[in-house]
Amino acid sequence: MTDQKKTRRQMLEEFVAKKPDDAFSRYGLAMECMNSGDPAAAAIHFRALLERNSDYIPAYLMYGQLLARESRTSEAKQVLSSGITAATKKGDQHASSEMQTLLNDLA
Repeated sequence: MTDQKKTRRQMLEEFVAKKPDDAFSRYGLAMECMNSGDPAAAAIHFRALLERNSDYIPAYLMYGQLLARESRTSEAKQVLSSGITAATKKGDQHASSEMQTLLNDLA
């Protein structure tokens, strides 16, 4: 299959297969799955991303939003709480605040 005929998701899957620890590619794949209506695959990739790159702050918010939309509230709360801790540790007050807002909305 030529690159022109591959979907964005297929290309991202290839990047992740070659470099499974690359946070940017894994995040892109998780987002592509989420935005194309495959929440189960998105959750798998967000989970894998955070297991390998626990300091990749944007993933916590997006994963938390995904879980909240899927009515997986207690999991969303756990992810967001972990994200707030990670963001605070990195000094990312903006991300921490966004996650805290979503967490408060879920309470």
